[in-house]
Parts: sequence; structure tokens; C-alpha cells
Amino acid sequence: MSYKRILVPIDGSATSKAGLKEALKLARIPGARLRLLHVVDESPLLSLPEAGYSIDTVIEDLKRSGKALLASVAKSATAQGAKCETAMVESMGMRVADQITSDAKRWRADLIVIGTHGRRGVQRLLMGSDAELVVRNTTIPVLLVHGTQRKTVKRKR
Repeated sequence: MSYKRILVPIDGSATSKAGLKEALKLARIPGARLRLLHVVDESPLLSLPEAGYSIDTVIEDLKRSGKALLASVAKSATAQGAKCETAMVESMGMRVADQITSDAKRWRADLIVIGTHGRRGVQRLLMGSDAELVVRNTTIPVLLVHGTQRKTVKRKR
């Protein structure tokens, strides 16, 4: 199958950059198009004390930085020959993974390329995994890309 509509969630992290790098390779297919998606995640703000700041101001800052990130990444992707569009959505109390799968369905993506930390065990349990939730909650094929090289352990003989 040839993937023509490739959704790439980006957040500026090393893992999302790794996902984008792989998506750019796939975007070389004639007729392929990338959709760079940034989800403004307000959920961490709900647990912060409210003294001394306005949540609205913080959300506007998150939106501004998201727009700047999308513009920068789109410029770089276009310079590498990719056809792309950008989109930004707010989490609105939903999980980021749910916003990603919803956008992918709405846009009729053929593939979602997403970076993952590759967490296991307790770390995954505590931090969760948007990438894992995307895989579990969509019928669209998903390419998971590890953001960092795994360390190899050398054993003594």
C-alpha cells in the first residue's frame, strides 16, 4: 500500500522529531502529503496552583509556541521537498492521543507516524503513552518511531 496522507503529531520533543524524520522519508512517494499536527495540551495546567498567573494567558502562550513550532517544522519539511499542511487543536480536556486519532480520522489519514519514548514497566504505567493509546484506539496504520537510541548492555563473559 502506498501512503498518501500521513499524519505526524509534533510537540518539539526529540521523539516527535524522530517521527517527522521518518515521515519525511515516506513523503517522497509521489502524491504523498503530510499533515503536521500539534495538540495544545491544557491538562497539566489543571493541577497547578492558581495564584499569581492567569490560565488564559498560559494557554495563549502555549498556542503561540505551537503555531511557531508548526511554522518552523513546515518550513523545514517544505525545504526538504515535502508537501505539507499544518493543524493545531486544543486537548479540551481530552487525552492528546484521542485528539490525534480524531484528527487522523477526520482528515482521512492513511498512516500516522508518531515518535515514542519506548517506556516500559513502571515508567510507562506512571507516565502513560500517547503513542500506545493511538495504536490501541485507531484502525489507521501507525508507525512508531523511537526518539532515542536504545542503550545496549554489554555483559561480561
